[in-house]
Parts: sequence; C-alpha cells; structure tokens
Amino acid sequence: MYRFSNTLVGYLNLLTLLASIPIIGGALWLARNSATCESSLQTPLLVLGFIVLLVSLAGFVGACFHIVWALWLYLFVMLLLIAALLGLTVFGFVVTGGGGGTQVPGRVYMEYKLDDYSGWLKKRIAEDRYWRAAKACVVGSKACSQLAAWTPLDYLQRDLTPIQSGCCKPPTACTYGNGMPMATTVGAQDEDCYRWNNDVSVLCYNCDSCKAGVLEQVRRDWHKLSVLNVVVVIFLIALYSIGCCAFRNARRYESDHPYGQNHMSKIHPRWDYYWQVEVVA
Repeated sequence: MYRFSNTLVGYLNLLTLLASIPIIGGALWLARNSATCESSLQTPLLVLGFIVLLVSLAGFVGACFHIVWALWLYLFVMLLLIAALLGLTVFGFVVTGGGGGTQVPGRVYMEYKLDDYSGWLKKRIAEDRYWRAAKACVVGSKACSQLAAWTPLDYLQRDLTPIQSGCCKPPTACTYGNGMPMATTVGAQDEDCYRWNNDVSVLCYNCDSCKAGVLEQVRRDWHKLSVLNVVVVIFLIALYSIGCCAFRNARRYESDHPYGQNHMSKIHPRWDYYWQVEVVA
C-alpha cells in the first residue's frame, strides 16, 4: 500500500508538472501575437505556470523521500494556485463578454465598434500609455501591407482580421469625394471617416475602429485561453484530490516507520531479514 501510494504521488506530480506546460505555453502563445502585444494575462499566466512547475518538483521530492512537510507544502500551495487560476479564468470570461463585430452588408468581413466591449477593456484601451504600445505593435506587425495590392473586388470577396478591418481601412459606410469625406443624406459621417488617411504611416491607426479591432483580437485570444484554463483547473482539482489521499498514506507511513532498520530496508530489500538474524544471534 505504501509503495503504491509513493508511486501514485510520483505520477501525480509528473502529471501536475505536465499540467504547467499548457499554462506556460498559453502565455507564450499570447505573447506571440504581435498585433496586440497583450500582456495583461501573459505575465500572471507565466508566473502561475512556473510556480506549478516548481511546486510539482517539490511534491516529487516529498513523494520519493516520504517527506510529509514537503507534501503538505505542495498541497497547500497547489490549493492557492487552483484558486488563483480559477479567479483568473472567471475574470477572463467576464472581460471578454460582448464584442464579436457586425456583419457588413455585401462583404465577407466584419466591422467592430468600441462601445460593444466591456468597460474594463474600453478603459484600458483608452489609456494613452497602453494604446501607444498597442498601436506600435499594430504598425510593426505590418498587418495592413497585405491589403495594399487588393482591388475593390478583393474587398467584396475576402475576409479581414479584426486588426485589418479596423486599422487598415476606413469604415465601409464612409463616403469620400476628391479624397475628402462627404456629407450624406442620413447625416454626419462617423468620426473615423475624418481620421482616415491614405498615408501608409497613418491609415486608420488613430480610429476608434482600430482600437475596437485590437480589443476584438484580445477578446478572442483571452476567450481561447480561458477555455484552456477551465480544462487545466478541472485537471488540477482532480490531481489535488488524489494528492490528499496520498498525503494521508505518507503520514501513515511516517508513523509506522519512524527510525532504524526500515530506512535501510529502502536501500536493501533483505535488510529486515539480516537485522533480525543479527538480533537473534
């Protein structure tokens, strides 16, 4: 039974160590998105992933050497990690509510409005420091360079990413004459129509639609990451439950084998027999 418990804890920590890989991988995957440069969840996820990795190693040591305090520390920190990851997941689902874009009649692509997103995201994108960094990432990603050679027919038949839709062109409803926005029978045009410029260094990078496109990309990334976090949380809860059983077995092992010959028995399987023969002699 004790050998089984020891093996179980060893495999448990190996699985927990493997569980840290998708957390770290998810954070690195979020970092690879140069169009948004979103780091709000990247840093916490990296920290959580590496903590899970280190705690798993501590639990593995405790399992191999029957160190009860190490297993207790492992379970305590794992409980805190589950709570933190669960809170991060709930937060991710809350802030990614809304959005999704509006279908443009006669076009394949969608357009995005800033007012469709959560208050937290809108407040963050409105911060000048954050938007300067996000804008620099959008420009540096060269997301708009692919559209330079497109014909009007391409805009009717091809889809656009949220960044391309919001930052690389003016809103579809804009009407221009001689390169300037024209008044329409409906009323004044969207403010983004006046912010648009054909200059490749300007385009619609200062438009609200560009901010909305960035938020839509962030929303999609966060939603995917939140789904992954749900799977990881369920996995960690199951491992934690098994770990509690293994911890009780380890404590029982420590109380039944406190000193002496039993420690040597782990080194040599026949030590108990040799020790008994010596005592009898």
